[in-house]
Amino acid sequence: MPLTSADYCAIWLTLKLASLTTVILLLIGTPIALWLSRTRSWLRGPVGAVVALPLVLPPTVIGFYLLLALGPNGWIGQFTQALGLGTLTFSFSGLVIGSVIYSLPFVVQPLQNAFAAIGSRPLEVAATLRADPWDTFFSVILPLARPGFITAAILGFAHTVGEFGVVLMIGGNIPAKTRVVSVQIYDHVEALEYAQAHWLAAAMLVFSFLVLLALYSSRKTRAGWS
Repeated sequence: MPLTSADYCAIWLTLKLASLTTVILLLIGTPIALWLSRTRSWLRGPVGAVVALPLVLPPTVIGFYLLLALGPNGWIGQFTQALGLGTLTFSFSGLVIGSVIYSLPFVVQPLQNAFAAIGSRPLEVAATLRADPWDTFFSVILPLARPGFITAAILGFAHTVGEFGVVLMIGGNIPAKTRVVSVQIYDHVEALEYAQAHWLAAAMLVFSFLVLLALYSSRKTRAGWS
């Protein structure tokens, strides 16, 4: 049985969510990872633990507390309502916020490892050449940490595509608005539409395999260059 229009809509929404989330994660994850890789502050441990929380917490726990925070009685919900934006629950914007938090460690940790692997020597050389911090980042850190950025982008995108618990808690199941692929598969199974569920599940399986293949191939290529 071919995919339905609702399936294609869920696929498009999932790709849109994953792409936007990955861009945001790279923007906010880069300074966090850079700080964690360089600082000697006592805050490094607590901040690192907060970033890694989604690795150990059940997605429903994260989704539940985000639902409370983004809801009409939550502190974020009250703030957005005061701005005239309403609440972010059961909206695409809410999905983005939840996805960013849930996938944060999958972006920060590869970047942190890449920054730590650079060492201090290239930065010291840049300082002796009187390079400012921005020039050092774009001319030295960014090129040397490029493999880490590739890994972080792949993992962040793939992890967002596979979300279920968090997006269901925050976004619910609204067609063309918050119903992503994982929720669409759940709906097909719940309706005993196993053929349609199989098509989407198989597509997710192939996608996950290709992502991992690309990730391991890039690592093997980099290892061959080194």
